[in-house]
Amino acid sequence: MLVELRAENYAVIDHAIAVFGPGLNLLTGETGAGKSILVDALALLMGGKSSAEVVRHGAERAVVSCVFESTPGAETILEENGIDSGGNDVILRREILSTGKGRVFINNQPATVAVLKQLAPELALVHAQSESLSSFDQVQQRVLLDRFGGVSTDSVAEAYTRWRGASEKLDELLQGEQDRLRMVDLWSYQFKEINAGRLEAGEDEALETEKRVLANAEKLYAAAMGAFDQLYEDGASAEVALRAALRNVEELARYDNRFNDAVQQLGSVRAILGDVSSSLRDYAEGINASPERLAEIEDRLALIDRLKRKYGKTVAEVIAFGEEVARKLSEVEDRDEIIKALRAALGEAESAYRKAASALSVERKAAAQKLAKLAEAQINSLAMKVHFEIAVLSGEDRTHWTAAGWDQVDYRIATNPGEPLKPLDEIASGGEMSRVMLALKVSVEEGAAKPKRKTPTPRTLVFDEIDIGIGGRAAEAVGQKLKSLSRGQQVLCVTHLPQIASFADQHFLIDKRESDGRTRTQIRLLDDRARTHEVARMLSGATVTETSMQHAAQMIAGSR
Repeated sequence: MLVELRAENYAVIDHAIAVFGPGLNLLTGETGAGKSILVDALALLMGGKSSAEVVRHGAERAVVSCVFESTPGAETILEENGIDSGGNDVILRREILSTGKGRVFINNQPATVAVLKQLAPELALVHAQSESLSSFDQVQQRVLLDRFGGVSTDSVAEAYTRWRGASEKLDELLQGEQDRLRMVDLWSYQFKEINAGRLEAGEDEALETEKRVLANAEKLYAAAMGAFDQLYEDGASAEVALRAALRNVEELARYDNRFNDAVQQLGSVRAILGDVSSSLRDYAEGINASPERLAEIEDRLALIDRLKRKYGKTVAEVIAFGEEVARKLSEVEDRDEIIKALRAALGEAESAYRKAASALSVERKAAAQKLAKLAEAQINSLAMKVHFEIAVLSGEDRTHWTAAGWDQVDYRIATNPGEPLKPLDEIASGGEMSRVMLALKVSVEEGAAKPKRKTPTPRTLVFDEIDIGIGGRAAEAVGQKLKSLSRGQQVLCVTHLPQIASFADQHFLIDKRESDGRTRTQIRLLDDRARTHEVARMLSGATVTETSMQHAAQMIAGSR
């Protein structure tokens, strides 16, 4: 739901804030007051095209912003684009400079117009007179039809993923075959060189340690034996002094048991001293000052260094490189078998996709007939006389395959008797387009099947001047349909007709005033009395009479 919309220095608006509520939010005001400007501002926040012309004269920049209640789908889109969540809200802001440049912020973090366009279907669908932001293209038409029919595309999407993966893998193998063949000689040489090295992970570190020992054998032997003599072997060694001290402490303990612990501690020290001395002696005796072994190690390390310079920073990386080369050679050698297996897998995936897409087409065509019939009746109840059809064209050629099936969904309409059916986006009148969209939305909301997994639709629907060219009973029918639609999702609508305005849950007045030689547009939420007065103005014009006030009150009461 759209919670708040702000505009600063946007067109004739210097500063305006509108706080919207659930249900039907209607915007009224004199012609030229700026009602459609607010719709255009919202369309801009949904990713619409900006222009320096929207910047208020004399200002450096225009700023439009809004707050939507967040949805799981919106959270996913933000996460995929590296934008932090704003809690329960999604805050959108666009700045347009007088130079034509602009900036986008989402939850106060820099973003792009592309991200706004991704968020748009999750948050709002704007049907403006000049331009529909999330224009009702074939994707939107298909989504609406699927929602009506309770159609799930999960099985087709799964089959498409399998088919696409198998196709890409086979293409990669076939397209890269010539390059691979050119590389076979190089890979063979690399594999033989690495394999001949018979490398073991971590062996270079062990060899470096052994090399240091061999290169310094005399120093290490002298140090080990020197320490052994000082600790244990010499007549003045630490062990001799410790043994003498222990005898004296044992004599003390015979007469004073306070020295019993000291006796045990000195005994432990003596045992540790003996262990360390034995280790030093064994280490010294194990040192083998072998020039042959040293030369062997140096040759091995030179080989390892040469391989590391060519194939990796570490022995583990060199081994991994060799394994990868072996895999590539095996793939080339087993090319025919691999291609045969991939083609078999591709054939199975293709068959599964065709089966799922065909079943989906049958569902869509059945739903299309029902929706077209309902929508035509709804459209004709809104002061139009049209013929409406929904065509589901199955493109079984692989170029038309998508995760949503191979169908192209076209909504076609003839707005006057005797005229041929044309695509929906070729309707000339913005008001007609808005009424058609209203009829479609109502048809879907009232007649939709209960799907296994509900196809998401915009939470806020915006209609700009949906009442052009209608009046009387048709206007009342539009109001009733808007009210019906608003029970399931938030609706914003710009209107000139009191019959529609009387159905509002929240009624906003847009007025234009002159102050300090400048024109300013303001927006305010009307209370019950002010709302009655505005509906009366819409009934009687500039002069509001008591009769028009009574009539307005009756209309509002009747709409409830």
